Amino acid sequence: MNEIKWDLNEWTFRAVGENEWLPAVVPGCVHSDLYRNAKIPDPYYGTNEHDLQWIDKRDWEYETVFTVPGDLLRQDHIGLVFDGLDTYADVELNGQRILSADNMFRTWQVPVKTHLKNGENRLRIKFRSPINEDLPKLEKLGYALPAANDQSELGGLGDKRVSVFARKAPYHYGWDWGPRFVTSGIWRAVRLEAWTGLRITDLFIRQNEVTASTAKLTAVLTIESDRDFEGRVRISAEGFEAESTEAIRLGDNTVRLEFQLNDPKLWWSRGLGEANLYTFTAEILEGESVSASKSVRTGLRSVKLKREPDGAGASFYIELNGVPVFAKGANHIPNDNFETDVTRERYRYEIVSAAEANMNMLRVWGGGIYEEDAFYELCDEYGIMVWQDFMFACSMYPGDEDFLESVRHEAEDNLRRLRSHASIVLWCGNNEIDSAWAHYLPDGGWGWKKDYTQDQQNSIWADYEAIFHRLLPNAISKLAPGAEYWPSSPLVSLTGDENQHAHPGTSEGDIHYWGVWHNSEPFENYNKYIGRFMSEYGFQSFPEHKSVLQYAPEDALQLDSKIMLAHQKNGRGNFLIKEYMDKYLPEPKDFVSFLYMSQVLQAEAMKSAIEAHRRSMPYCMGTLYWQMNDSWPVASWSGIDYYGRWKALHYYARRSFRDVSVSIDGTNGEDVNFHILNDGLQAESASLKLRLMSFDGDVRQEQVVPVEVSANSATLIYSVKAADLLGGEAPGRTVLLAELEQGGRILDQRTHYFVSAREIELSVPHIRAVRTEDGEGRTTISLETDVLAKQVWLSAEQEGVFSDNYFDLVPGETTIVEFRSRREDGTLEHGAAGEVEIKSMADFIKQG
Repeated sequence: MNEIKWDLNEWTFRAVGENEWLPAVVPGCVHSDLYRNAKIPDPYYGTNEHDLQWIDKRDWEYETVFTVPGDLLRQDHIGLVFDGLDTYADVELNGQRILSADNMFRTWQVPVKTHLKNGENRLRIKFRSPINEDLPKLEKLGYALPAANDQSELGGLGDKRVSVFARKAPYHYGWDWGPRFVTSGIWRAVRLEAWTGLRITDLFIRQNEVTASTAKLTAVLTIESDRDFEGRVRISAEGFEAESTEAIRLGDNTVRLEFQLNDPKLWWSRGLGEANLYTFTAEILEGESVSASKSVRTGLRSVKLKREPDGAGASFYIELNGVPVFAKGANHIPNDNFETDVTRERYRYEIVSAAEANMNMLRVWGGGIYEEDAFYELCDEYGIMVWQDFMFACSMYPGDEDFLESVRHEAEDNLRRLRSHASIVLWCGNNEIDSAWAHYLPDGGWGWKKDYTQDQQNSIWADYEAIFHRLLPNAISKLAPGAEYWPSSPLVSLTGDENQHAHPGTSEGDIHYWGVWHNSEPFENYNKYIGRFMSEYGFQSFPEHKSVLQYAPEDALQLDSKIMLAHQKNGRGNFLIKEYMDKYLPEPKDFVSFLYMSQVLQAEAMKSAIEAHRRSMPYCMGTLYWQMNDSWPVASWSGIDYYGRWKALHYYARRSFRDVSVSIDGTNGEDVNFHILNDGLQAESASLKLRLMSFDGDVRQEQVVPVEVSANSATLIYSVKAADLLGGEAPGRTVLLAELEQGGRILDQRTHYFVSAREIELSVPHIRAVRTEDGEGRTTISLETDVLAKQVWLSAEQEGVFSDNYFDLVPGETTIVEFRSRREDGTLEHGAAGEVEIKSMADFIKQG
């Protein structure tokens, strides 16, 4: 086999027109390189973002000088491959223009055999300012297209929102949780690929029919050859082998080899079974010699998006290997505004954290990037299903021929790259555009249409349909046949009338419910607006004190300081948190306490939503809150902050997403309803032990309820009047402890209160903590209290998480927590915590 790949990663860069060349890191971007060379301050600290908007108005160039290894130069064919150029780039090799790129999401390949020479070769890439490149497009169009999150004012452009013209990560232009850093640079690998004779450029294992007994598959090989010949094509995987004789012609060839695996090990999402993966290898043999080979790893599974009419509307859920799956998880955004700073360790930490929180799905949201291979590989391994958006969000896009052609190539490049990942169970055209524009509702949507004439509206909508109703589904049919496609999220169905667009009361399709937060609706409305699949909803909080101090000094710790407002991108978000806090929680005693209380508030809101959705199974079959992570240090909807620290929300999600769990609903204030949620494939018999206790730990009432729960279901198993449960006890000084027990093992434990947290009469507890370190330095802490300790929070000196946190500690009960260190490879393992601080809500509220 004669195929050689050689990365080019020794680069310098400069602003066009300047003399000084500086060292650059590739893959990377201008902002990161400027920071590494001490030319700009930390972009994430303080209000530095505001002072760095000049960068995107400049042109930049990158250069590498290299000598091609002799064995590579001797090959008959040499190509220069760019996995990602951000975004408008002119490429010169030895003084000759070889490429003009205009799409961040595309892969570019250029034959360069005739351009290379012995000795030094000079490769230079000039990145044209995306702002200067796209301003003329806006002027030519004659009117602005909606781009709700483009922070053009911050960028010094007034109301000139140009983000929609660039095929570039939308969030680079700002979002309501992220900064505006419009980057340029070589953001993915650059390499030379050389070969002689032939090579396999792509291998796809098409899954025609997969059951527990048989997997009927087709290996689709793309072969590039410089001659005609007849050879054997062999496919192998874990003891399996299939072979055929094929005529290979000069040029590009597509070879399809059908085969069958018996008794396949199926790929399952977390909680339902093993995430089994196969490595398939394709080889081309001439005689007994292997002339070319390529391998791909994939999981065998059957995936269907089930949308079937029922008495309430129509279902919306993922059926995996014939099993309806309740999707539990969150929306994923890029882990950094400078994507190339995200290591495989950071990806693994996110996916490990998702699995630890009992999630089985992440939605790759359409305003970011088609993620790195590592992200999907880890989702494959950990059994995390992926809802994959194409990269369009909250904007209307142009529909000229050049733009559509660019999008077509973008879609095909990313489908080829990602289609083998078992984790991707759904492709979605865009985020929120159908419902925002609401073409069939004259006064509907986000009010965008009022700014346009009827002809303009029709033209804009026709461009939309060209991309999301034709181009993208056609690309999927061509390259990933059988994969599920959903045109926009949220959406009811492509009815072509007013019934197409989703709203909170919709009984078909998926829903983004934002009445809580954006409309200041009460948490109780999470029980009212429940759709068939809740693909977005959320509530904000601040990071913890330690995280805030990494982007702000102590004297800026005020809700309305310039730095706090700069790190809050949702307008009046800081004050909306306070508005809700005044309603639901006791008053914090200072700003540090406000940070803690904001996390409790967020967690309680998301618990209300998650469990309302799960209790409504099978009517509702998915709950993905907004959002999993942060792209920079900020007050936002995330459950894990930019530094990887789990907020209260993530600990709460871990409990609320348990595969078998108790959910207590006392929303109406009169009844207390006990539900058992079982996402497993086995029926469960257990006992629900209920204890009514005073905050001092005295047991006032006790009962045991037998529990029989079907597999993959939510069941109301017991209902009682709150007044009967209380039996005259003071509501503000009484807690109900519910334990789901099976064979002497506690499956789940929950507390329930009869008044809001604001009305609870808390005393300052004395928490007794007994700490043990085993021979390997692993920290375990045993906790007890004399009176109710609400929202007990443990903070460790070392980076890591606890097995539980932000929990209620009841007198007479012992809670044992273990510390898990964040390892260098991104995993979590039992380790030493260092100093540990332990507090509860009583430590953070104003007393008296």
